[in-house]
Amino acid sequence: MVLCPARPPRGTRTSNGATGATRSSAFMFPYFIMLIFCGIPLFFMELSFGQFASQGCLGVWRISPMFKGVGYGMMVVSTYIGIYYNVVICIAFYYFFSSMTHVLPWAYCNNPWNTRDCAGVLDASNLTNGSRPAALPSNLSHHLNHSLQRTSPSEEYWRLYVLKLSDDIGNFGEVRLPLLGCLGVSWVVVFLCLIRGVKSSGKVVYFTATFPYVVLTILFVRGVTLEGAFTGIMYYLTPQWDKILEAKVWGDAASQIFYSLGCAWGGLITMASYNKFHNNCYRDSVIISITNCATSVYAGFVIFSILGFMANHLGVDVSHVADHGPGLAFVAYPEALTLLPISPLWSLLFFFMLILLGLGTQFCLLETLVTAIVDEVANEWILQRKTYVTLGVAVAGFLLGIPLTSQAGIYWLLLMDNYAASFSLVVISCIMCVAIMYIYGHRNYFQDIQMMLGFPPPLFFQICWRFVSPAIIFFILVFTVIQYRPITYNHYQYPGWAVAIGFLMALSSVLCIPLYAIFRLCRTDGDTLLQRLKNATKPSRDWGPALLEHRTGRYAPTIAPSPEDGFEVQPLHPDKAQIPIVGSNGSSHLQDSRI
Repeated sequence: MVLCPARPPRGTRTSNGATGATRSSAFMFPYFIMLIFCGIPLFFMELSFGQFASQGCLGVWRISPMFKGVGYGMMVVSTYIGIYYNVVICIAFYYFFSSMTHVLPWAYCNNPWNTRDCAGVLDASNLTNGSRPAALPSNLSHHLNHSLQRTSPSEEYWRLYVLKLSDDIGNFGEVRLPLLGCLGVSWVVVFLCLIRGVKSSGKVVYFTATFPYVVLTILFVRGVTLEGAFTGIMYYLTPQWDKILEAKVWGDAASQIFYSLGCAWGGLITMASYNKFHNNCYRDSVIISITNCATSVYAGFVIFSILGFMANHLGVDVSHVADHGPGLAFVAYPEALTLLPISPLWSLLFFFMLILLGLGTQFCLLETLVTAIVDEVANEWILQRKTYVTLGVAVAGFLLGIPLTSQAGIYWLLLMDNYAASFSLVVISCIMCVAIMYIYGHRNYFQDIQMMLGFPPPLFFQICWRFVSPAIIFFILVFTVIQYRPITYNHYQYPGWAVAIGFLMALSSVLCIPLYAIFRLCRTDGDTLLQRLKNATKPSRDWGPALLEHRTGRYAPTIAPSPEDGFEVQPLHPDKAQIPIVGSNGSSHLQDSRI
């Protein structure tokens, strides 16, 4: 089966379900509806697509060559995400190393970087007897929050020490050398884990995808035993039925499913291309999708048990301590951890979990780019030197990530997060559905799946692929446009030129589709435009299973192929080919490489 870590949801992009987990249960009903009618079907489509052709996000478009721009769009999106996502991982590394101390550096306000507005919940010295008003509330922390407009030490540690945040996106300032060093560590770890391709990353992913459950369980057991944890969990589960009919809730739920499952990255297609041809990817898609979303719900209990404890300690409502995006991962939750006994231990576990989840996703992103390059060139030289391609991509990613470690880096990171991989993914996914179901033909695709799995896709998936899922994707796109608001970071409003750059990043992946289609039409034979269009959209002669032994039925060559026929199956990467293996008893057998 394919073991591909699902993409972290929009917001933190650091843990499964972190953003979705911070929503009320009014969000959960549309969340699960979108999972059933959009998430799982799209997940199954991409797995079956990559597994049938044993090609990456570029090679699979032999199915309809004019739409190869969809694959290039996926590569552009994966490039953007890979650049800034490893910066998020490097920040998690920084916090992980900073947690190796007796007292967490963001626990108190007695550090050189703290301001006069800082008021730590563990530091009562911020209020002296002379500064107390006559009517002092009984709860000191409540007074700190509401009377003095408290700035937490974790927020100041994040903003003034870790980032040394500049006042504008155009003011880069200096490169934060500690973050730069952690970025180097992140890329070295990713490269070493992918140095042998899926043979090495597949083993590593078994750890990075499973150990976070151990950490989640440890944090869950500790969280539910804290005073106030029940209040946080009830806040998480209590329905807000007045919002269930709001269109925005349904749009957000659809977007959350879409992003958390990682559709339209190219990663699912790439990882599935290493599966055995007859692997039951239908079963895999259902299991992985449900497990991913169940993990999101489980993570909600872990997060809100701790936040409930923090709210109880501060004497405020849970809604005042809940946060999202970087504020949840690097401000609110770390501050809550300072209230626990042996807080450095819990901090180490938490950030180690974030690192593992981030690395699992980064493996998928980097392998998508490397596989696409190798499959596209597809000659013996590059097949034997895939490690150098991986090294080249890793070095390029490190160099392009350096500006994101500057004092203005967080502004650029959030700009890329909000624009580079937002509505472009929706457009790419929608065009992919249309190309497969209506250009290639749904009957042809259903027959391909039956040849691969031994049974056609269930009727439910056939209906979703043809009608329901494209309609939901269009629904997401419409609401992305309708609900658009210019990006902000806390109280900082991005300037117009920065927003323009964001739109250019978003369009850069989408424009790959029409530009390549025009290029393909110009290169295709045909006397008329209609004839060129037909020739450019019909499957190429080498479309189908990559290995000759699987090319049966309508894919079986009637005569031995020759170069003069124009039929050529390009060299398949050794990781995807069947390699004779000598067993312990001396007999030989065939085995597919897989993740």
